[in-house]
This record gives sequence, structure tokens and C-alpha cells, in this order.
Amino acid sequence: MPKLKTNRGAAKRFTRTPSGAIKCNASHRRHILTKKSTKRKRQLRSPKMLHAADVRAALRMIPYC
Repeated sequence: MPKLKTNRGAAKRFTRTPSGAIKCNASHRRHILTKKSTKRKRQLRSPKMLHAADVRAALRMIPYC
């Protein structure tokens, strides 16, 4: 059986934790930051865990990561 190709876009966005969960960065931090509160911007800094419904699709895209 041939090796699977990693989706490079997904590999740049997701990382797998030792427990098997998928870690990702929060969105809405790129521009139009003046109207967002300091608390909201600070909370967007921390990495988020991918929702359970999306984990299977993400694992398919990053089989070796």
C-alpha cells in the first residue's frame, strides 16, 4: 500500500498533542483589532482544541504528524 500524503495546509494549522487531541490556533486575530476588547484578544492568543466533530477529518489530513 502506498504512503499517504499529508495535507500541507492542515499540517501548518494543526498539531497533535501526546494524548491524541488536535491543537489549533484561534481565528479573528488578524485585523480589525481596535473594536475587540483586550480580554477577547488575550483569550484568542491561547491555543484551542479542535472540536470533537472535526477530529476525524483532521486526523485523515495529517496521518503522520
